[in-house]
Amino acid sequence: QLQLVESGGGLVQPGGSLRLSCAGSGCTSDYYVIGWFRQAPGKEREGVSCVDTSGGIINYADSVKGRFTISRDNAKNTVYLQMNSLKPEDTAVYYCAADWNRLRRSWCSMTSYPYDIWGQGTQVTVSS
Repeated sequence: QLQLVESGGGLVQPGGSLRLSCAGSGCTSDYYVIGWFRQAPGKEREGVSCVDTSGGIINYADSVKGRFTISRDNAKNTVYLQMNSLKPEDTAVYYCAADWNRLRRSWCSMTSYPYDIWGQGTQVTVSS
């Protein structure tokens, strides 16, 4: 079974950038849709971005569109989230999640219900 480990979080000033990684182990990621989610204290978990099995289909939350970029490198079994122009409201624990897509259909979901494999989360703090 696929296991996910996030990395790349940390403290950054407003306007700065971070690059999060979601590394898969246990099996290849070629058959997994990957989503990035975040949860701030006292708030509900929200979808940030998602990418289909090949990287051809992506979605972004309106709040991050134009600032964040999701990509995947199946050869490295890794999905990335490049976060630019960070704002204090981006502060949250960021999680990656996977949904097995056996037929490798071109789709991904911005809601959490299809995802049943989750990483441990990585803290992103945007503050001056």
